[in-house]
Amino acid sequence: MTLDEATAKMRGKIMTPITLTILRPGREDRFDVRLIPDVIRIKPVKANAEGDIGYVRSSFTEQTQSGLDVAITRLESELGPNLKGWIIDLRNNPGDLVDQAISVSNTFLKRGEIVSLRGRDTSTVKRFYAKPGKWKNDKPVVVLINGGSASASEIVAGALQDHRRGIVVGTRSFGKGSVQSLIPFGNRGTLMLTTARYYTPSGRSIQAKGIVPDVVVEQDLPANLTPLQADDKGEADLRGHLKSDNGEEQGGSSSYVPEEKANDKQLEAAIDLLHSKQVSLPARTGEQLN
Repeated sequence: MTLDEATAKMRGKIMTPITLTILRPGREDRFDVRLIPDVIRIKPVKANAEGDIGYVRSSFTEQTQSGLDVAITRLESELGPNLKGWIIDLRNNPGDLVDQAISVSNTFLKRGEIVSLRGRDTSTVKRFYAKPGKWKNDKPVVVLINGGSASASEIVAGALQDHRRGIVVGTRSFGKGSVQSLIPFGNRGTLMLTTARYYTPSGRSIQAKGIVPDVVVEQDLPANLTPLQADDKGEADLRGHLKSDNGEEQGGSSSYVPEEKANDKQLEAAIDLLHSKQVSLPARTGEQLN
């Protein structure tokens, strides 16, 4: 039985129980699991106040922009004139809809290019620009990224970084900077073909390199986790990946985020930045950001 066939058998009326009989490795006997089908509503935007800072964690679905608008309005009302700025948490966000990434970027950008798409014909460039009417807020912004931030997440981080609209904090992102197009063949199937690359407003290609944060902050790992285990494979680590446009590639970086906020050094750094406290840059630079 294929996955689609199995899924079809499990579908039914909402709140009408179904029973699955499971045979699991390491267990000799089958056992039953009773499930109740229901509609799963995924909340695309989660937001709360971190003291006097608006914290937003977003995915990139069709409901993202409407959810973001509601979150911003609520937090602006809740914090009032005390609102210091925004933290956009894109860590371990694999991306999804590009139009939503453009829209989210436009929420914090009043003007300018957000992203461009360039195919094999280098003379053909498709550019996407911010529209003043969609701009929502001019408060300071910090964007959190890590090795699990890919595609649409990298578009947002790259756009805000290039326009100096936000400070990017965390570890280098995944590096998924390619565009796929679906070519249908009637009832014979569909071909997914890589047709272009994404470029940030300054002309940087994301592919196999990712976004390098303005402030690199590595998390303290628990004793049972080694740096190797905490690192995600980046685009450059994948077999058969599309090569970068200039031959410079970077592998995966840390994607670990502590469950407890009190142990989250990247979140702490973002809050300190918005409160204008000193944040140490990586030891190799010997500099500090005020």
